Amino acid sequence: MGSAIDLFLYPDHSTATITTVSGSAGGGIGGPSTATTLKTPKVEPKLEPLDEPLGVSPEPDNSRNPNPHFSPSAPLTDSNFTVAPPGFVENNVHSGFNAELASNIEENDELQVIYPDALAIVPVPEEDQLSTVECSSRRKSQQRSAELVRVMNLQIEDERYFRDLVRKTRMLYDSLWVYTMVEDEKRRSYTNGRMPRTRGDLKAATMMKDSGLWLNREKRIVGAIPGIHVGDVFFFRMELCVLGIHGQAQAGIDFLSSSHSSNGEPIATSVIVSGGYEDDEDGGDVIVYTGHGGQDKHGKQVVHQKLDGGNLGMERSKHHGIEVRVVRGFKYKGSASEKVYVYDGLYKIVDAWFEVGKSGFGVYKFKLVRMEGQPELGSAILKFAENIRTSPLEARPSGYVSLDISSNKENVPVFLFNDIDSNYEPLSYEYLVKTIFPPFVYHLGGIDGGCDCVSGCSSDCVCAKKNGGEFAYDMNGLLLRGKPLIFECGPHCSCPPRCCNRISQKGLRNRFEVFRSMETGWGVRSLDLIQAGSFICEYTGVVLTREQAQVFTMNGDSLVYPNRFGERWAEWGDLSQVFPHYVRPSYPSVPPLNFAMDVSRMRNVACYMSHSSCPNVFVQLVLFDHSNVAFPHLMLFAMEDIPPMRELSLDYGAADEWTEKLAIYPATHSIPRCVIKTIIGAILQLSFLRASHLIFLVVDKGF
Repeated sequence: MGSAIDLFLYPDHSTATITTVSGSAGGGIGGPSTATTLKTPKVEPKLEPLDEPLGVSPEPDNSRNPNPHFSPSAPLTDSNFTVAPPGFVENNVHSGFNAELASNIEENDELQVIYPDALAIVPVPEEDQLSTVECSSRRKSQQRSAELVRVMNLQIEDERYFRDLVRKTRMLYDSLWVYTMVEDEKRRSYTNGRMPRTRGDLKAATMMKDSGLWLNREKRIVGAIPGIHVGDVFFFRMELCVLGIHGQAQAGIDFLSSSHSSNGEPIATSVIVSGGYEDDEDGGDVIVYTGHGGQDKHGKQVVHQKLDGGNLGMERSKHHGIEVRVVRGFKYKGSASEKVYVYDGLYKIVDAWFEVGKSGFGVYKFKLVRMEGQPELGSAILKFAENIRTSPLEARPSGYVSLDISSNKENVPVFLFNDIDSNYEPLSYEYLVKTIFPPFVYHLGGIDGGCDCVSGCSSDCVCAKKNGGEFAYDMNGLLLRGKPLIFECGPHCSCPPRCCNRISQKGLRNRFEVFRSMETGWGVRSLDLIQAGSFICEYTGVVLTREQAQVFTMNGDSLVYPNRFGERWAEWGDLSQVFPHYVRPSYPSVPPLNFAMDVSRMRNVACYMSHSSCPNVFVQLVLFDHSNVAFPHLMLFAMEDIPPMRELSLDYGAADEWTEKLAIYPATHSIPRCVIKTIIGAILQLSFLRASHLIFLVVDKGF
């Protein structure tokens, strides 16, 4: 099972005591924590230009330099820590300071290394121990731990546990962000916009922190964070803090300060690379990272950097061979914050030096090299997906079977990709944009007059009252929380197509690719970044009553049963962990769904989504073109932020070990023409339906 190794640095190994702690997945850490008087470290942050100011000015760091003999003119090696010459003044270094400093250092040949035997990682023999560390805390206002650990040897069940923990934490954060933004809009409307806007990302993080819901607070993890995968994408930096990936809200270097370290040495654990420093060089697997400090508000270097705080932490991590997590941040069109952050894995700091930067001031630089054996860079995948969107055949010359299986029926093309075999099955089906209901559905449900809103629906309109007095979406079209049923504005409403209550009836907005996979057969992945709560598409098919479905299954079941989908809608927007009195929505209510959907001849992109017990897409029932609550549309929404090229999955209500898509069956199971007359005769004997209903279905199915 997994184990956590204490990584505290001890200057004297003869007296060092290293604790290896373990426990079952979901349990707490078994070993006692080191008693430390917590002091607030003073940090001089490397501010990232892409981040908005938080209104809090961090104080400079007091980290003492255990290596006062550091030579700024040479790479940092164990023998290059020398006493700085008396005449050296950092704020008055000109373009030729390197040569001058080098000559001064030659005159002073005192070279020494402080704590030459100090190590950050101590091997611990593997034993038959139980599982892993508890990466979450529920204690209110808990201080961040100063204890360094590395989580190792996670078993499959441990990985699933932590991934699910991260997934639920992210879902809560996203739900809180949407909630706070909607509440902020309400408050601003009461004051006619005079009230300042609320930073929803900060508010959501604060609420979770006050409820003790931040992860990885009990231990500060070095290396990979359990449950975080390379390629995970985040819209807000505060989410990185919530998950324990990067603990600084603005500083580019996260580190354990010297005041909290057992031997007085700061240790860097993660960095954010955003290209905000003019001297940064990003080559993907190799990064030349500029230290923090010395920039003005325009991002220009105006003073010399110092070897303290995060800079010193980076140098010490290099010295001890401690890897750092790398998160890349860059602008991204369509993002909620106009930027995204991608976790790109672990890097080793292999070199460090001090040189004159482009602005003529001294900067510290660190060469980071990506460790082998990791998945592809998430940032590279984002760029690759962008190339596919614009020039698919140039990005991937072979493998594309069709550049649009919808035949221009959707707003955007749906690609078909198969570089595994010669199976082109999706081309055999007619693409169905909207679900086909039998005529009686529209008559038995009645027709409402709809709202009379002109420019857009207001909170007191008829459609809002159908939803319990509030709309289901925010102004950006994100679903606030899942409900048993949502009433959208329909064809009898006076509001325009841009109405905020018409989100799921506008077709595809993101570009998707149906692809062939050895693991799941056919699957679906997005070429765009999808934000949690966003509408994806409708799950379409030809609706059959239960009686019709029973006859159709005699020739082989190629039906989808909506009542089998898991009620994942209840998870989206569930704020019960923050608000104890939160009540799961129960209105509008829906009777048990007693119909099936035939996808044997007509279907859309949703039919190729794979099953998962931890899906990233959920089904939300919606009505808009009729009022028969027994026959709703199956609309799909994102449960989490979905990066480009990541497979989309649904909970079809199958057992965990079932890995096939329940909706997809061999094409040989389609109903031949010779069986149609028999089916019609059987259906006509049922008193529930008129013959015209079946004829409608048969004609539209293309038999």
